[in-house]
Amino acid sequence: MNRPLIGSLSAALFGAAALTGMAATPAAAADHGNAPHGKPAAAPSFEGTVALSNCSGSVVKMPNSKPADPALVLSNGHCLEEGMPEPGKVITDKASNRAFTLLKADGGRAGTVRADKIAYATMTDTDVSLYQVGATYQEIESRFGVKALDVETAHPEQGNDITVVSGYWKEKYGCAIDGFAYQLKEDGWTMKDSIRYTADCKTKGGTSGSPVIDNASGKVVGVNNTRNENGEECTLNNPCEVDKNGKTTVHEGIGYGQQTYIIAPCVGEGNKLDLNREGCTLPKP
Repeated sequence: MNRPLIGSLSAALFGAAALTGMAATPAAAADHGNAPHGKPAAAPSFEGTVALSNCSGSVVKMPNSKPADPALVLSNGHCLEEGMPEPGKVITDKASNRAFTLLKADGGRAGTVRADKIAYATMTDTDVSLYQVGATYQEIESRFGVKALDVETAHPEQGNDITVVSGYWKEKYGCAIDGFAYQLKEDGWTMKDSIRYTADCKTKGGTSGSPVIDNASGKVVGVNNTRNENGEECTLNNPCEVDKNGKTTVHEGIGYGQQTYIIAPCVGEGNKLDLNREGCTLPKP
């Protein structure tokens, strides 16, 4: 995983590696060039992104979201304040008072919002957490001047230019979608249809939970979560790919994100999570 940098269980699991992440020198964002179909590549700002105590995230809107709905914050399942969910575990509607630092477009601090609950979190088939906060989109925009990011409802396309925007580091990582991993295995966890980045996105600890933004549309197509750090096969911090035939491959230095279009069908009116809605394929408790 792109390890969390603070937190009791996560720190214990990652040990000295987490301290190395804290000491890392901030890297400049890479410019990847033009978006598909000849359109100029957008330069996503930091607006809508957030910093967690140990990770990154973003305030996101679903297709049914209204201005008066309680806002949602997207991050990784492995960024939870209580530590990483075990394989097969799904968390829903769990009380939380977690704080999120909202960022302005230029990366400056806009203010703080707090969660009411963890609406959904898992590390099974994907690596995602979705918090509901105690403020509406309208209140956040009015008070802080920050607009939420829209979640794309369609599967992302190979070759599209993307930007991983880290609220924790206030850094951007630009690259393209290199392809998709049928299965991505890391330690005991398995993720499906993961986004594989080209080599320019050299993500690191603290970038976990960052929105993966399609440069052309400006919409969130994924949530950044891991990178093969030293070429090991299927170990913690060294995910491996497994294809439909069971063949395993390792891409040292390559990062991955989890697709977010699968979340949209599971959120209904009032931003309420409903895992039984038509088209919802997220794992259930």
